[in-house]
Amino acid sequence: MTKKDALVDCPLCGEPSACYRLPINEFHFAYTCLGCGFSTNDLMREGEYDVEEYESVLPELYKEIKQVDSEKRVWYPNVVNIQDKGVVFVSGATADDWEWSAIKNIKITEEEKSQPRFRDKEWKSDPKTLTDFGKDYLSALEWIGVDL
Repeated sequence: MTKKDALVDCPLCGEPSACYRLPINEFHFAYTCLGCGFSTNDLMREGEYDVEEYESVLPELYKEIKQVDSEKRVWYPNVVNIQDKGVVFVSGATADDWEWSAIKNIKITEEEKSQPRFRDKEWKSDPKTLTDFGKDYLSALEWIGVDL
């Protein structure tokens, strides 16, 4: 197997040529699917990595909707946060009721720059732009302005 990054069929959802495969060392790859919005790597295999430590910082919903592929790689939903564009993330109440959501970022005003919470920041999320996309991860990315 060649150790170059490439677009491949997603090992999780099967979406053709939608999964970005990136070598992380001589033997392993990281995977990020633009179809389903989940990611993993060859080191994150069920029973072979410290799930508890990794999941200690994840929201409950992310833990509930993780998936395992046929090679026992554990996949989690992505969070995409691009400073001058916005954030794409999973939202919902349960594993049976979740969707991709996105919120656009806007420039911090001169007045806000004097507030401690915005110190050294240029952008903030604009709650008025929060939009839900169902299971359509790609549309959420495009909506915040990610060029694909």
